[in-house]
Amino acid sequence: MKPGEAAAKQLLVLSTRNQHKVREMAELLPGVELKPLPPEVELPPEDGDSFEANALIKARAAHEATGEAAIADDSGIEAADLGGAPGIYSARYAGEGASDESNLEKLLREVGAAGGERRAAYVCAIALIDADGHEYVFEARCEGTLLGEGRGSGGFGYDPAFVPDETGHQDQRTMAELPAEEKNAISHRGKAARMLARHLGLETGAGP
Repeated sequence: MKPGEAAAKQLLVLSTRNQHKVREMAELLPGVELKPLPPEVELPPEDGDSFEANALIKARAAHEATGEAAIADDSGIEAADLGGAPGIYSARYAGEGASDESNLEKLLREVGAAGGERRAAYVCAIALIDADGHEYVFEARCEGTLLGEGRGSGGFGYDPAFVPDETGHQDQRTMAELPAEEKNAISHRGKAARMLARHLGLETGAGP
């Protein structure tokens, strides 16, 4: 590389069609060029029994279809009062094709009925299949509490009702009320992405 010349970004196929995740992953991995999943690639059912298993299913499908290094994430929320539900079913908790609003409404209704401490954790597993087919998984958590109703217009999924512990006991902002940079520094996906970035030899930003 010549002096003053920028290093080429690493290229990874991102195995998702969720545009929220595409935007957020691009923010979290600035040293990576994310290539969208080709439209003709059909993802297999996410029938694994863990976040790790489902992330690997999607990453393997992208790698096998393209022959390139690929990443995929599987994430969700685990409510302590519900024995860890919705967990791997977070994206379809209110049924196949359910909206974020419907999923959140069901979760808050059931957590409210349980009458517990409303503790919850976001979980994210990012699977990497490198160009040679080697497999790696990076998993992280973000602990917090669920409110009785949603607040804020940022984020997606269950963010409007999730108050993370890491902003401090006095800070009652939800994930949907945090600026993107602050959210990414503490979120489950941000932590897992930084683990991936370190594995790839990239500089990482703020946060663990």
